[in-house]
Amino acid sequence: MMMREPPAVVLAVQLPKRSPLLTRRGWTAFLVALVLVCAVAPVLNLVVPPGSVFHMSDYAVALVGKIMCYAICALAMDLIWGYTGILSLGHGLFFALGGYVMGMYLMRQIGRDGHYKSELPDFMVFLDWKQLPWHWTFSDSFLATCLLVVAVPGIVAFVFGFFAFRSRIKGVYFSIITQALTFAAMLLFFRNETGFGGNNGFTDFKRILGISIQTPQARMVLFVLTGVTLLGFYLAARWLVTAKFGRVLQAVRDAESRVMFSGYNPVGYKLTIWTISAVMCGVAGALYVPQVGIINPGEMSPANSIEIAIWAAVGGRATLVGPIAGAFLVSGAKSWLTVAAPEFWLYFLGALFIAVTLFLPDGVVGLARKLRRAGRIAGPPQDAPAPSGGSAKHVGGPGS
Repeated sequence: MMMREPPAVVLAVQLPKRSPLLTRRGWTAFLVALVLVCAVAPVLNLVVPPGSVFHMSDYAVALVGKIMCYAICALAMDLIWGYTGILSLGHGLFFALGGYVMGMYLMRQIGRDGHYKSELPDFMVFLDWKQLPWHWTFSDSFLATCLLVVAVPGIVAFVFGFFAFRSRIKGVYFSIITQALTFAAMLLFFRNETGFGGNNGFTDFKRILGISIQTPQARMVLFVLTGVTLLGFYLAARWLVTAKFGRVLQAVRDAESRVMFSGYNPVGYKLTIWTISAVMCGVAGALYVPQVGIINPGEMSPANSIEIAIWAAVGGRATLVGPIAGAFLVSGAKSWLTVAAPEFWLYFLGALFIAVTLFLPDGVVGLARKLRRAGRIAGPPQDAPAPSGGSAKHVGGPGS
């Protein structure tokens, strides 16, 4: 008598559904931000007369545009630190590289309107250079500049990350190496013979695409372009972190060894998000330079990279919207304090970082979420009517 084998049992694993890109409230906030950037700000700056209380000054346009560039860097930091657990203290390098690529194009756009009336940039004439160095070859093309803004930070980040992640460098050691990298690059760009303007960098920009960069209309176009880029990067980041790719990144952050035992190679994931974040910083630097009007090696200072991490920490890591809010809060406070009390700014920044570390580990957004949950747990007030379909039972209390 042959024994019949029991039927095979197939276990169906229900994978988690992908969360929506944005909730209804999120889409509403996104559209409001888009309208503010693309319609309200241009009207307040270009249409409303300067004497009106509703007028947005050119200074405010430049300040908010600059902070939006910082917010892109903070968003990039959140992708690698908040969602992947990689703390970089060298992202200022990628920001500066994108800025230098755009600065080279803007210097070529000056033409013979410089101080020395030469086709060469003024600093090259001053140093008695006879021709442009090889790395300025494509600097007169706007299309090539846009490609290099993405390619240069991306290639540098890819090469560095390839060797760093394959060597399994992580934690504080990785942070120190990235800080050393940006410091070494800063020292290199300070040298006159590298062809990047030395300690003065690039300045005195006049035109972009043949259009004067000093007009309010041109500055507003740059403002709108920066705002749209920030919102676009935010949507792209949301799409990444809500996909399977984002779930693997968070698993790498929480337990990289388990990810490896599950059959995933963390190196590819970390290298991909590292390169993407570097490209985002490069684009932010390219948008920053024409609005601020200068780029020099000081943008590669390790202090600037640390400040990017502070924006992400203050706003709230692994939230995406938190680092954007942190960039606006910290940079806005910096702009005010450096004028009102410049000697106290660094003390304020240090105290803010310590306070966030000790009392607000989830940042400002985390605090707002806790307060919202506390309000929900508190429930309706005592005099609220009982829900339909059941009887309210009186329990205890005075006079019972």
